[in-house]
Amino acid sequence: MTDPQLINDYNYDEFIPEKFERWLNFASSLPLGVKTPDFDLWRMDKSQTSLLQEIQNYKFTFVEFGSFT
Repeated sequence: MTDPQLINDYNYDEFIPEKFERWLNFASSLPLGVKTPDFDLWRMDKSQTSLLQEIQNYKFTFVEFGSFT
């Protein structure tokens, strides 16, 4: 992600609905049972992988998108 405005919007400075609701779009999430599209991921050590590579390597795969505050 290289868009500075998008990064700034995502890293909002206060937890109020006007600043976080735009990121909650569960209605457009894939339903259970639908194969996920592949995309690039980066591990904590900054090495690159892909979602499908990780799914093939492990019985369970957890991917965290966003932050826990």
